[in-house]
Amino acid sequence: NTPNFISTPHLGASTTEAQVNVAIQVAEQMADFLMSGGVTNALNMPSLSAEEAPKLKPYMALAEKLGALVGQLTHGAVTRISVHTEGAAAELNPKPITSAVLAGYLQTQTATVNMVNAPVLARERGLEVREVRTEREADYHTLLRVSVRTEDGERSVAGTLFGDSAPRLVELLGIKIEADLAGPMLYVVNEDAPGFIGRLGTALGEAGVNIGTFHLGRRQAGGEAVLLLSVDEAVTPELLTKVRALPGVKTAMGLNF
Repeated sequence: NTPNFISTPHLGASTTEAQVNVAIQVAEQMADFLMSGGVTNALNMPSLSAEEAPKLKPYMALAEKLGALVGQLTHGAVTRISVHTEGAAAELNPKPITSAVLAGYLQTQTATVNMVNAPVLARERGLEVREVRTEREADYHTLLRVSVRTEDGERSVAGTLFGDSAPRLVELLGIKIEADLAGPMLYVVNEDAPGFIGRLGTALGEAGVNIGTFHLGRRQAGGEAVLLLSVDEAVTPELLTKVRALPGVKTAMGLNF
């Protein structure tokens, strides 16, 4: 009599012994999922072996963060989401990784999404989902790239795992940047010029905002630069107004992970 649990009869189990065996199988499969993360014979989720689950877990955490990031940064209707695995990531089962990307992306739009229903919700919204695998290694031993296409063009973010377990952002909209996506963050795009970081720090200090971590990347000297700052509390509209008023700021927005 649990509202979030649905059980169905096994129509092929017509004898008492068969029904007992089926019940044991279901119990073992549920225990396997709860203990190791393995998924067997699920109706609404890709199968995942107990051996695969520990390897995929950090990738799924990275995938969800990248999906949430691109979802918060993208404006306008998204028509396609591409999930590209490179190096060691390409050797893994791509379905759970894609589901995690979709869950992270859709969580920026609805609170009722999770890894199980994310692929269904994506189809209902008319999103084309692509999976691309490249076994060769490039700059990183393992890499996950998430790209979205809108009427304004294509945007992408990429991340890797440090020590095979710690998710890290390594590329943001074509700019190399290394950051841990966690908690509330401030995202700023600005003109790369002397004194800007000092002015931004002063503005945050005057607003009583404490900076946890500071990450910076740029296209080239004097070109476009990107800042990602983790802060102790959610970014307020008043703070964004103050940051956007600084000379050289092109974009400023709050992010949450």
